[in-house]
Amino acid sequence: MILNREDALYAANVFIDYFQNFGRIDDYLRKVKLERMSNYPTSLPGMGPQDDMFSDFTMHPNDMEFECREVATEIFVNYLEITTSHAVEVSVPGKSIKWVVYEKNTGKIFGFIRLGSPTINSKPRNEFLGKPLDTLDSKVMKRFNDSAIMGFIIVPTQPAGFNYLGGKLLAAICCSHLTKDTLDKKYGGPFCMFETTSLYGSTKSSSQYDGMKPFLRYKGNTESDFAPLINDDNYHRLNDWFKERNGEPLVDPSASSRKLKTQTKMISIIKASLKDTPEHAKFISACDSAKGLTEKKRQYMSDFGFDNVKEYLNMETDELRKKDNYDRYSFEGVVEWWRNKASKRYETLKSDGRLRTELETWNCADDIDIIR
Repeated sequence: MILNREDALYAANVFIDYFQNFGRIDDYLRKVKLERMSNYPTSLPGMGPQDDMFSDFTMHPNDMEFECREVATEIFVNYLEITTSHAVEVSVPGKSIKWVVYEKNTGKIFGFIRLGSPTINSKPRNEFLGKPLDTLDSKVMKRFNDSAIMGFIIVPTQPAGFNYLGGKLLAAICCSHLTKDTLDKKYGGPFCMFETTSLYGSTKSSSQYDGMKPFLRYKGNTESDFAPLINDDNYHRLNDWFKERNGEPLVDPSASSRKLKTQTKMISIIKASLKDTPEHAKFISACDSAKGLTEKKRQYMSDFGFDNVKEYLNMETDELRKKDNYDRYSFEGVVEWWRNKASKRYETLKSDGRLRTELETWNCADDIDIIR
């Protein structure tokens, strides 16, 4: 698809005008979040979704019990929208499990987990396996699709995340046999690999996934060569505009990461359409600056307690072999591991007078730290 010069300039200026407003990734994230929240419905005092969030910060980790409840998308998104700093995608193709994690004694929400189909290409995974996935080999791809899952959302409510290492609890649950058994029951399995990435790479020196051995291990940094998504209004307007000129969507509606792939296609078309024009260099410069807002992310991996995942995914064996510490990956086992860490954290914060006691939700405040 090639646009005429006038149309190409129109589409290019949408991107240029939008991304010139940001100098750092947190500037971008805050603007996107506040735009999303401007449309969030208001609620009466004591009847808002924030009232369902965990808020008893006198409670010691040793007194807590947890359960994961799979909920409808609308409920999940409604709660998550006021909690996470990122924009929430409602529709995600492929495998999907959406858990709200409750502290059972209070009946309040401690965090959110969304699992889905992993990306096909991953530099850290390729290095772990010793080679990229052979996407032309149906047996290899079936084995991978039946065995691997990715954590896209692992978000604690705040300040429970800060006070109790809530992010580590949720990540540990993702590595537990509760997760594996749920996936096996829903999709067949056997699942033997869980992956996730840190929200930030170079912007922040640490991640909630650090210090989680044996359950979760750092495997390397992803590659980053794309611009962050433009805001919803601009995206939907441009998407319809391109669709009208192309006669069909730029990307298959059932594709994973559809918005990112669509935007990448838009940028590619604009570049090709502006080739050999004075405006080409300006658009390339704007795209390069936008890419600077994204960064490589640290990727982490769990094996659910198996010691031959690499051989299994490489089709060198059809049997998964349990490690000696396999039972530590039980739901009770990972929660107990978290309790030990969370207790030290909680007691130190309490002793130092640094416990946070005010709920942090985006529908009640707009000055929340983006990078926590």
